[in-house]
Amino acid sequence: MRILVTGSSGFLGTAVMKRLNSASHFDTVGIRGRSDWDLTKQKHVDYVLQTYEPDVIVHLAAACGGIGINREQPGKFMYDNLAMGMNLIESCRKYGKLHKFVMVGTVCAYPKHTPVPFKETDIWNGYPEETNAPYGIAKKTLMELLISYNKQYGMQSTNLIPVNMYGPHDNFNPKSSHVIPALILKIDRAITVGHGKIELWGTGEASREFLYVDDCAEFIALACSTDTRAYPFPINIGTGVEIKIKDLVAMIAKIMGYKGDIVYNSEYPDGQPRRCLDTSLSKNVFGIEAPTGLYEGLQKTISWYYTNKDKERFSGYFDHIQ
Repeated sequence: MRILVTGSSGFLGTAVMKRLNSASHFDTVGIRGRSDWDLTKQKHVDYVLQTYEPDVIVHLAAACGGIGINREQPGKFMYDNLAMGMNLIESCRKYGKLHKFVMVGTVCAYPKHTPVPFKETDIWNGYPEETNAPYGIAKKTLMELLISYNKQYGMQSTNLIPVNMYGPHDNFNPKSSHVIPALILKIDRAITVGHGKIELWGTGEASREFLYVDDCAEFIALACSTDTRAYPFPINIGTGVEIKIKDLVAMIAKIMGYKGDIVYNSEYPDGQPRRCLDTSLSKNVFGIEAPTGLYEGLQKTISWYYTNKDKERFSGYFDHIQ
């Protein structure tokens, strides 16, 4: 079976390619980004399908980031994500030979005040949290497009909604990183320059659930399998365990050996107040649970960071950390 993975050089894409390439029954092709093909252009997408003739597409390519860059570039995030997804889905419909389209959405699609744990049936019950609403709405629109194409054209798809991910190869650029790599960078900076105090956005009271990236890759590999039925409606992927940001910070500081003060600036937003998924549907569909605990996953992530932080990819990152 030939699998085409968009965004294959990204954080999740790296883990997915590693997992798929480990299986002898998968022939995996990766599209790294616009340096390969510009998925916001329909003719490029049409040509990709004609060139690679995939049986399954895993759509990971996305324009995304943390609260800061979401506030700075809402139009770009909404347009790029809509354009890439719509082009791929429509090209696959015309292509007519696809066994399955596996889309990876975002937990940002859920309403801001969704009851915890988030159930897939709640996804249309309100407006997303404002700071990342354009990204969330774009992914939610694509979610509905897959459902509509299944109804009208019989197009087979599986629609995954992973919770916040972390792990090796994460985005450690402080201008666009998510919470865990941003915290690792900030704490390492404080240790390196001898700061006895770090300041963080928000109150620390917001809660999040985190999924180790290799665990997410395993769910995606299962979704690609011919043994797993196509399911166009959203499926939550996570651990079902939430943690307050202040407790997450304390856990990371302990692993990294930081003993300074941690203060919170409530003039900056927390983002969504709570985020934790009901994963009962994914357990039913895939028959597994995410095996990696948060403390273990953080240890692996921080170890990878220390091994790689002096390499070129981290060059100049500390310059942007206050």
